[in-house]
Amino acid sequence: MTITIGIIGKPSSGKTTFLNAACLTHAKVSEIPFTTIEPNKGVAYVKTKCLCKELKVKDNPQNSICIDGTRFIPINLIDVAGLVPDAHKGKGLGNKFLNDLIRADVLLHIVDITGSLDKTGKLVSVGENDPYEDVLFLENEINLWFKEILEREDWTKFTKGILTEKRKVVEAFYERLSGVRINKQQIIQSLKDSNLESKNPSIWTDLELLEFAKILRKIAKPILIIANKIDKEISETNLKELKHNYKDPIIPCSALAEHFLRKYHEDKAINYIPGSDDFEIINKISLNLQELEMLEKIKIKILKQYGNTGIQNALDYSVFNIANQICVYPVSDLNNYTDNKNNVLPDAFLVEKGMLLRDFVREKIHSELADNFMFGIDARTKKRLGENYELKDRDIIKIITSKS
Repeated sequence: MTITIGIIGKPSSGKTTFLNAACLTHAKVSEIPFTTIEPNKGVAYVKTKCLCKELKVKDNPQNSICIDGTRFIPINLIDVAGLVPDAHKGKGLGNKFLNDLIRADVLLHIVDITGSLDKTGKLVSVGENDPYEDVLFLENEINLWFKEILEREDWTKFTKGILTEKRKVVEAFYERLSGVRINKQQIIQSLKDSNLESKNPSIWTDLELLEFAKILRKIAKPILIIANKIDKEISETNLKELKHNYKDPIIPCSALAEHFLRKYHEDKAINYIPGSDDFEIINKISLNLQELEMLEKIKIKILKQYGNTGIQNALDYSVFNIANQICVYPVSDLNNYTDNKNNVLPDAFLVEKGMLLRDFVREKIHSELADNFMFGIDARTKKRLGENYELKDRDIIKIITSKS
């Protein structure tokens, strides 16, 4: 199952621009709130150091891309309608917006760090709005949405069923949340962290249910703050203030700058690798004076000051640090690192840290192979790996089955 990242925020904060920059899509962008009605989807890439240089081979990727020794692996992005206060009650496009997020693994909250939009996404004077208040109201809406998912279809009847049927609480919640991409371990951890693991849900107070919903949301749908429009004059001051108030990681970003860099790279005017701190102009004659001045501004005010535009940082941090993904390379030939069509290092799969080898075969390669699984072989050491081997980042593995 491919990692999915949801892009959230109030209207006009730059969500769609972020998607367009990350995926080079062409979704409609406007300063008018609720331009996005149906969710926009795209494919973006996270990057990791490829094995080709370590192994001294010329790779031939099939499910990903290698650029100068960096492997770019695809993930899914979804940009949904802007969120306004009381969205969980259906205000704005709230219910539709929230339901579009059900399959997301991580949420990126695009915050207008200039403070020039009110809570509904309408333009106000620069600095009039406090970005920290945006962070608080959005997290509150997502938490209340989670609470409503738990309460839907008669909470009293649901909890009474747990009591009378003596079903395990974890199993009951897992069934209830089966469509929200939440696993049993996340439920167990949330019950423990909210001190409710020994208390039957039928006697939970409303505040206890809300606390459980908050903790479960934070574990199952973690939010990363993206401080967008970082190149504006007031942005650096607002970012420092936000970091003072909000202690979790915040990534400074200019989605519009990234969009221009990728567009000019695609047009072969510049050479630019996503996540880089610089670019090279390779066809100056194709750029007018205004475009050259804009590129110079991007280089000085964004790339040199922050190290990159923030787009690639946000994607990589979401996948590798928050979703705890690692990269695994399956091969058929242990000596040449190829598949059965002689493609070198053909596939790079993202899997959650701690995944067992047999689960990897079943989920990422083929369920039939898992049924006939015998063992794996580490391509580096040539050691046998059993079904309960815990995968490591940058593993290269050959799968042996009874039909091999």
